[in-house]
Amino acid sequence: MEQRMRRATRGRVAALATVGLMLATGFVAPAAPVQAADTNLVVNGGFEDGLANWFVNNGNASDGAQLSATSDAYAGANAALVTSRTTTGSGPMQDLSGKVQAGQAYTLTARIKYENESGPATKQFFATMHYGGATYTNLVSVTATKGQWAQFNGTFTIPTTQSVSTARLFFETPWTSTPSTDPALHLMDFKLDDVSVVGAAPPAPASKTIEVVGKLPGEHNPLIGHKFGADGFGLVHDGRVYMYMTNDTQGYAPNPTTGVSPGINYGDINQITVISSEDLVNWTDHGEIQVAGPNGVAPFTANSWAPGITKKVVNGVEKFFLYYANGGGSSNVITGASPLGPWTSERTSTLIDGRTPGAEAVAWKFDPAPFVDDDGQPYLYFGGGPASTSMPPAERFNNPKNIRSIELGDDMVSTEGTAAVVDAPVAFEAGHVFKRQGKYYFSYSSHFGGNDFGGSQQPLPGYPGGGQIGYMISDGPMSWPKETYAGVLFPNQSQFFGAGTGGNNHQSVFEFGGKYYFTYHAPTLNKRINGNTTQGYRSPHIQELTFNPDGTIQQVVGTYAGVDQVRDFDPYRVFEAETFGWSKGVATTKVDGSSAQFGGAAPNLVVRDIDNGDWTALSSVNFGDNGAQSLTARVRALAAGGQIQVRLDDVNGPVVGTVAVDTPVGQWAEVTAELDGVSGVHDVYFTYTGPAGVDLFEIDDWAFAADSLDLPVTLTASTRCVGGKAYVAVQARNDHDAPVGITLETPYGERSFTAVAPGANAYQSFNTRAESVPAGSATVRVTGAIGGHDVTTVRTVQHPAGTCGG
Repeated sequence: MEQRMRRATRGRVAALATVGLMLATGFVAPAAPVQAADTNLVVNGGFEDGLANWFVNNGNASDGAQLSATSDAYAGANAALVTSRTTTGSGPMQDLSGKVQAGQAYTLTARIKYENESGPATKQFFATMHYGGATYTNLVSVTATKGQWAQFNGTFTIPTTQSVSTARLFFETPWTSTPSTDPALHLMDFKLDDVSVVGAAPPAPASKTIEVVGKLPGEHNPLIGHKFGADGFGLVHDGRVYMYMTNDTQGYAPNPTTGVSPGINYGDINQITVISSEDLVNWTDHGEIQVAGPNGVAPFTANSWAPGITKKVVNGVEKFFLYYANGGGSSNVITGASPLGPWTSERTSTLIDGRTPGAEAVAWKFDPAPFVDDDGQPYLYFGGGPASTSMPPAERFNNPKNIRSIELGDDMVSTEGTAAVVDAPVAFEAGHVFKRQGKYYFSYSSHFGGNDFGGSQQPLPGYPGGGQIGYMISDGPMSWPKETYAGVLFPNQSQFFGAGTGGNNHQSVFEFGGKYYFTYHAPTLNKRINGNTTQGYRSPHIQELTFNPDGTIQQVVGTYAGVDQVRDFDPYRVFEAETFGWSKGVATTKVDGSSAQFGGAAPNLVVRDIDNGDWTALSSVNFGDNGAQSLTARVRALAAGGQIQVRLDDVNGPVVGTVAVDTPVGQWAEVTAELDGVSGVHDVYFTYTGPAGVDLFEIDDWAFAADSLDLPVTLTASTRCVGGKAYVAVQARNDHDAPVGITLETPYGERSFTAVAPGANAYQSFNTRAESVPAGSATVRVTGAIGGHDVTTVRTVQHPAGTCGG
């Protein structure tokens, strides 16, 4: 850490020298006139809202201080006071990410004061920008006199080559590696007030909405067509498959004119995208988890790539553990109360890094993949990257020994023992383990050769080529010698999807409904947007995984067709509108409130950016024999005149209902439309119409209502006398084509019958214990299923009066 800070400081001194030259030649003071388009990018710079939007610089683990509000302000009621500083960089910080732009000039002003009795008579202070990693740049400086307010006043220009995906402004004293040797000189308390950074506001972000049909109707790959996602990892829980993915959409910014985005920048990605499905074709978008970065669940990490997830009962509570790569140098884990959160970090430092025993020689300590064995013992597989240069060139190529396995603690957020080498042939990254019939399977992505792997070398016979998914089979989760290598599981995706879809890959395997499935990614959506020249934005795919009798895997063939839908979609419930089989031109966003379908702990998303001509669709919706009577949607109108048309089987299919979105603009409301002729199994298209050139409405959820479903039954009731007492006799005949449950209810008792066969009767004679009985009725409840839906029919039947006395 000390060495890295020294390198960073040299860059900061050079930058300060440039600012000093500008000051000396009159380029900074007086400040340039503020243009009309300029704005103050700092929020609460006068601290009138207390410490809102400010925090203590945490760029390094050793940084630390106390930040509080003080009434000793330069102007107004409040200023910020920083005390108990542990490093020279420990000072007030505000995140300007997304506000400043490379190549732009800004004017910075602020007031600062220190009063430490034992401090020097004057002291230099810096306003500094942290651009992430080891990149720090001193922007403006001032030399303050003890006990007096001093003013920062200068301009700075962000270099055109500087990445500004992370841009955090803070105030500090000149750097030294040993400030504690003279804290009065280096670590004095100070006060800050009236901070402003004035310049052109950033342009509106480029629309990320994908206007093309990225997942073609009838095809099941890629899984979604409205956003990207890579490195998919499948988790099965309570009848659903959840997919966790690197959020490739985060950096997607297509040019409004050309539609082409700059190439993907992995350094910007600090979110994980989650989708889920109960049928493997219709996928619900759950949005993104803000994992890393200043506002992340684990703010001590900068990136979140290649997620891996598992669940385990810890101390009697089921928890979900989401592992991710913090760039190439480390991996971490956060904990969820459900597959959708909420998420917390039980750690304050990374789980896998240079301190992990046995991982010292691993170049890239990333791609963490968890596995919990049948006996409850958890493991983690991680690593990749260049082979050690101490190895012979041929070995570096064929057996780079760059992946590791390690036991996890019972808490799932710690490791135990020393990491073991996974000697996967031609290994590069993306290790993953699953278990089947007592055997352990390890899959991984192979490397592409080059100087990192011994230069020009020949692979051993049978070893994988570049960018393929190889696999191994072992009798134990920690034993992976090269002899366990079993072959290529999946060739490079470009073999199946053509030009523009090559590169490395990342996979997982899950079991669902008695079958095994293989996940991978390919830039197929990117290709449909831009043609054969893609920019690295990847999309999730699934194929079924099948096995030979000896347990080896049949090589997977990548297809747009994907996998079969494993069950029909049930429309008779409230379900999220951001559930898509296919879509065109829409996007999603999180809103306040809880999910109607997934409960209060789950994030709530809505479908947005809906324009005239856009549509969404569901695959294989089962309306049953009696069919659907109506559709209700929760919507927020954004313009007058919007409509939702419900069509069957094709985007241009017959309209079976029209929902008029005629609610007050800007307000959420429910709208309902009657449906005509909707029964059986159909693909359902929601097509959106209205005024051109405006967003029409947002949609939160859908619910279809079934036509009245009755179980057919024939009822009779009579009175009779037995031993001088009146009896009420009730009979119900099952006229349905399947068994039903029948309950006969009278004022004189009730009786239930289970599994009454078609054509059979349920009969009971109820003793009134009286000589006579007045005319009355009996209630019959029939329970069964129609078209896969549970139905209860309640009927009444009249019986006459009866007298049994002399």
